[in-house]
Amino acid sequence: MANKAITPEDAATVQSAENMALGHIHKGGPAAVMQSAASVNRNRGLHQVTGDQHFTVSEPKLPGNTSIPISLKSGGEDLVTVGEALEAVALSATEKPVEQSDAAAIQAAEVRATRRMQVIPGGVVAKAQGAASQNARTRRDEEKTKLGDVLTDASSVLPKDKMVTREDAKGVIRAEIRNQPELATYPGGVAASMAAAARLNQNK
Repeated sequence: MANKAITPEDAATVQSAENMALGHIHKGGPAAVMQSAASVNRNRGLHQVTGDQHFTVSEPKLPGNTSIPISLKSGGEDLVTVGEALEAVALSATEKPVEQSDAAAIQAAEVRATRRMQVIPGGVVAKAQGAASQNARTRRDEEKTKLGDVLTDASSVLPKDKMVTREDAKGVIRAEIRNQPELATYPGGVAASMAAAARLNQNK
């Protein structure tokens, strides 16, 4: 089934199986990755496509980093954009509360997509920064704004978009690590998704 496009139904099946096996859905786990891939396929209108023009899943490595639990791999001609990489995070790390490291990584991604240093009112960075500040003052995780809340429509919110390059990914990784006490990227987070997109685009 390697050439079968991942559909929302496939993702739901894996989610059900993972929930039965583990008792919960693991952040950045197989179900989250499947949901992300299904979302990208749906957004691109590829849910009916077979052959090589769809997104499948792999797990590449980054030097000096942990495994990236999300990779968007396409055999078609379209390359993954910054907006699409951010939207993938909305599914792979849906329930992660937005922290300063996430906001910094999102800002680095938006700057590289738009070439604008200023924060765009109503943009993904503005939402992420506001969420990170509010979350820092909120004690209960269930009341915090999540990555899924701010990145779901990233492609449509960005005034300009671009294909993700290796340099883009490096910049986002540095931004996330600099603002993370553990000096590490979050599995399935912004830096991980950008790195996966960059690897795909470079291979193509």
